[in-house]
Amino acid sequence: MDLAFTPEELAFRDEIRTWVKANLPADISQKVHNAMRLTREDMQRWAKILGKKGWLGHGWPTQFGGPGWTAVQKHLFEEECALAGAPRVVPFGPVMVAPVIMAFGNAEQQQRFLPGIASGEVWWSQGYSEPGSGSDLASLKTRAERVGDKYIVNGQKTWTTLGQYGEWIFCLVRTSTEGKPQTGISFLLIDMKSPGITVRPIKLLDGECEVNEVWFDNVEVPAENLVGEENKGWNYAKHLLAHERTNIADVNRAKRELERLKRIAKAEGVYDDMRFRDEIAKLEVDIVALEMLVLRVLSAEKSGKNSLDIAGLLKIKGSEIQQRYTELMMQAAGPFALPFIFEAMDAGWQGNFPGGVVANAPLAANYFNMRKTTIYGGSNEVQRNIVAQTVLG
Repeated sequence: MDLAFTPEELAFRDEIRTWVKANLPADISQKVHNAMRLTREDMQRWAKILGKKGWLGHGWPTQFGGPGWTAVQKHLFEEECALAGAPRVVPFGPVMVAPVIMAFGNAEQQQRFLPGIASGEVWWSQGYSEPGSGSDLASLKTRAERVGDKYIVNGQKTWTTLGQYGEWIFCLVRTSTEGKPQTGISFLLIDMKSPGITVRPIKLLDGECEVNEVWFDNVEVPAENLVGEENKGWNYAKHLLAHERTNIADVNRAKRELERLKRIAKAEGVYDDMRFRDEIAKLEVDIVALEMLVLRVLSAEKSGKNSLDIAGLLKIKGSEIQQRYTELMMQAAGPFALPFIFEAMDAGWQGNFPGGVVANAPLAANYFNMRKTTIYGGSNEVQRNIVAQTVLG
């Protein structure tokens, strides 16, 4: 197993680094490096820059308009973007629903939906979780009844990330109650401007409305928006969740945030505390180990071997690492780890924070927000059971 990059891959990394440096807006990079709030316009602006270059769908094959990069090239691209301070690509369109449409959608659906995703013009949301149906997703109750050439959808989705910005939403809906719960689920693409859809933001501990409730009241959805076969949606959902869990690991962002943690610790005078330095060192070791695991998977793919099915393992370790670095940042800042106070920050009244910049104020807010990572995308407790079954036998 060779974990070293080839000269061609290193040259590719240099090309990506040069392009990102030239095209990433400085104001967006500054916000990302300091964990400041990104607006919809910020995220969409970067998405459209990538889309114009043909790199928003950087994991797509050439037949669907992607660059056709290898797994290693995709990793290097993501790493350079993260280290440069680029916003994390909102995954619901290019990373999650697009692969499902490519694999299971028909030609008309591919021609209709993929261009808007690739360009960054259309914002997608994910309609999976429901009240009482999160980790046990197969128990979902949102119902879609076929009536002629359309489905009538009724029910509720919750924890819909950035759903207030959504223009389209891909949903798991129940189309049958026969047999096992998993066998009666279908995969629908729904226009969020459809009559009967109501989006209600949920304010979280950090003051943000990152997640939402989405209600469906007799929403009419053309039957042509069904992906694949009716009652086969569970299979498509598993295909998508493998992409989501690998994406959650996000080792590249962890490397960037490790450096931010060190900056905050130095600014607050705790970097010289040996016990605190030990915690940073242990975190860094775990980030390196996670990176080696990712590179191991890439090496297996490059050599044509079947890599272990470890999406769940990547999710477990990646999500725990995210929680640890946000907790250490908050501990380093102490009383300066304030939640977002948007009005005061926008007015420039919160300047006396670690590093002397407003940007370091929301450390407690980030800590609160990252409590979710071990739950969404399949709780870590469930993922450990899956890993035990698939990897250990």
